Amino acid sequence: MAATILKSERAIQMSIFVVRAFVTMRAMLNDTRNLARRLAALEKELTERLDVHESAIVSILQRIMDVIDPPAFPEAPRRKIGFNAKG
Repeated sequence: MAATILKSERAIQMSIFVVRAFVTMRAMLNDTRNLARRLAALEKELTERLDVHESAIVSILQRIMDVIDPPAFPEAPRRKIGFNAKG
């Protein structure tokens, strides 16, 4: 705005410099927003993948633990040996 008042070559150069600086800042801000969107999408994709892998790993570990320490099955009730008097 100084260029409109001062009308000197230096004021015009500074005005152009300021406008270019704001244009550059706006472009950088737009790039930053775009980068933030891309990073958020990547994070979401990796989180989804991690959930799938995590459940698969838990399933594998559960199977391994079942092999190492199998679950106890209840024994069938035994019949008593000997004379059984039924009334």
